[in-house]
Amino acid sequence: MLKQFKEIPSPCYVMEEDLLKKNINLIRDISEETGNEIIFAIKSFAMWSVFPNFKDNVPGATASSLNELKIWSEMIEKRAHIYSPAYDEDSFQEVMQLSDHITFNSLSQYNRFYPLIKKSGMNISVALRINPEFSEVKEAVYDPCSPGSRLGITVDKLPDTLPEGIDGLHFHTLCESSSLALKNTLKVVEEKFGRYFSQIKWINMGGGHLITDKNYDVPLLISTLKDFNSRYPKLRVFLEPGSAFTWDTGFLKTTVEDIVENHGIKTAIINASFAAHMPDCLEEPYQPEIRNAKTGILHGKAAYRIGGNTCQSGDFFGFWSFDKELEIGDELIFENMMPYTMVKSTFFNGVRHPSIGIIHSDKKFELVRKFTYEDYKSRLS
Repeated sequence: MLKQFKEIPSPCYVMEEDLLKKNINLIRDISEETGNEIIFAIKSFAMWSVFPNFKDNVPGATASSLNELKIWSEMIEKRAHIYSPAYDEDSFQEVMQLSDHITFNSLSQYNRFYPLIKKSGMNISVALRINPEFSEVKEAVYDPCSPGSRLGITVDKLPDTLPEGIDGLHFHTLCESSSLALKNTLKVVEEKFGRYFSQIKWINMGGGHLITDKNYDVPLLISTLKDFNSRYPKLRVFLEPGSAFTWDTGFLKTTVEDIVENHGIKTAIINASFAAHMPDCLEEPYQPEIRNAKTGILHGKAAYRIGGNTCQSGDFFGFWSFDKELEIGDELIFENMMPYTMVKSTFFNGVRHPSIGIIHSDKKFELVRKFTYEDYKSRLS
């Protein structure tokens, strides 16, 4: 496909708009079939140039900060849900103006800020984040229910009657997880917090639902939600996935700039960085797919580690195997590079930040952002 788009610069994050629309349509269909509201988590993908695709097909969004509220309000002209581990007094007035649902992480935060909501008279629904102390997420860095977690209120900290003004409960225990993981989590949530359900109007089942992955059991999700709805027909249900909306909807185009060998290990150094531009690969860690390559060292294939172009010693990953030896100037296409890439990228080392582009439904490429020295300079002062 890339032969048709030689105008795509390198490096460049490229959104394939048709694939985004396909994901949005699937999620919309599930939302309509279950009668639940599946909203978009902005934190995973704040590429506002494609937000118009969400406007008429997604019932809402959830933000993690005032800035995310602002970008959603500016592009979609709607208020949003918000959850943050901690709000601050300097920004909370604006948070209230741009939010229709506010979730507090602790009773301390509720006690500090709920009086401001009440005094404002604004139509804002208020919730508490709960921590069921159960999660099937294996990577500790992404487990919100690990012992000592700062995220959410455990059941032993809640009074028998929820505080004034609490309309909802919010839990988030998943990360790129299956529908079975949600089903198992719901069982624990009901056992621990079910006695509060008669006191609330809605429940938010958080994010991490990898609905659009090819191996995700969509029928199990639908049956799980319908079963929950039948038991609690008065509860409005929200899900707020992030990655699911943009899963497998785009790539990162890079170029091989050098090939080095040390102790028999060949490393192809690209003009992008795992540390700066694909940080989740190192944090989780996970090995992304490269187009026309196989993961691992395969007999009879040319195997390489891929190295980033920063001075961080650990800025590499591997191995991948190719049908032929790589050469300087070859393009490497990292698949599934829309969720949690651009939003977590940095200007570390001052290396060139990947451009941002879109392949539209008419198959024409649009370069929507090219980063310059001024972008690097303006990050700091």
